[in-house]
Amino acid sequence: MKKIPYRHLDIMDTLQIPRDLAHQESIITISGNGEMFIENYRHILEYTNTCIRILCKRGRLKIVGSQLCIEYYCNDEMKITGRFQGVFFE
Repeated sequence: MKKIPYRHLDIMDTLQIPRDLAHQESIITISGNGEMFIENYRHILEYTNTCIRILCKRGRLKIVGSQLCIEYYCNDEMKITGRFQGVFFE
């Protein structure tokens, strides 16, 4: 008799909870080359006008560019403006 493998159902999928909430994923939204919104982050690690490094809930994010500025930030969301040259996950 063959054993049928048990298929694991993720409770979060069953409850239709969005992935970013269920798994604490960061959401990065870039508008053109001048505006970026980051949700679900933990700390600002480095902040200069050419590099911003952020500790996210699941890794680190590095933003490289010129005239970078954190326009605002709160507990879990921030807005960055400037000229972006690269966004890297570390």
